[in-house]
Amino acid sequence: MKKIAYLLSVMFLFLAYAPVATAGETKKEKTELTAEEQVRLDEINNRVEEIKAMDFADMSKAERNEVKSELKEMRAEAKALGNGVYISVGAIIIILLILILLT
Repeated sequence: MKKIAYLLSVMFLFLAYAPVATAGETKKEKTELTAEEQVRLDEINNRVEEIKAMDFADMSKAERNEVKSELKEMRAEAKALGNGVYISVGAIIIILLILILLT
């Protein structure tokens, strides 16, 4: 029993200090988008909305692959612009647990 308690206490200790150690590395400076970049980002958002509205059941496999590759290119371009909200898997799990516990 003492071994389990010791193991758990060491594990919680490492979990408590790991986020503090990595917090300084993740800070990024936010930059304002130029007018051209904002226009391109709006174009990408509009195209993504069009793709979401498409009916993929009527498309052939080649057409679906073209749409998929187009989405990948647009995602890479949007990431390059540096505008986006990213949520880690751990944060999503915590949010879901909180929602489940509160309901």
